[in-house]
Amino acid sequence: MEPIFRNGIQSRPSKHSVNETVARIRTTLEAKKVTVFAIVDHSGEALKAGLQMPDTKLIIFGNPAAGTPLMLSAPSTALDLPLKLLVAEDSKAQVWVSWNAPDYLRERHGFSSDLVGNIGVVEKIATEAAS
Repeated sequence: MEPIFRNGIQSRPSKHSVNETVARIRTTLEAKKVTVFAIVDHSGEALKAGLQMPDTKLIIFGNPAAGTPLMLSAPSTALDLPLKLLVAEDSKAQVWVSWNAPDYLRERHGFSSDLVGNIGVVEKIATEAAS
C-alpha cells in the first residue's frame, strides 16, 4: 500500500501494535548505526497528567553525517532535524507510522534536490517497520 500524503506528512498503516512498531523501528535504526536520540511517549505523559489518548510515541533519530549537509545548505532545516517518526493508534485501533515527506522538507527549507537522499531513508524505515 502506498503511503497517504497530506500537508507534507506521509502515513502508512502498521500491521503491528504501537510498541512493536516502535521496537521494529529502533532495531532497524540501530542496525543501520543511526542514533536514536529519544522516544517521546506522548500517551504515557498524557496519562501522568490525568488525560487519556490513544497510544502515541514519537521516535527522534538521525545521522549527523547525513543531516549536517542539509543544515549547512539551508540552516532552517535544523527546525525539522533530527528526523522523526510518529507511531500512533487511531480511534479505530489502527496503528499508523507518519513522517515529514523528504520532498516537502526540501520545498520548505530550500535545500538542493541532490540532498533529499540524505533523509530519504525515513520512508524505507517506516515501510519496513509497518510491514
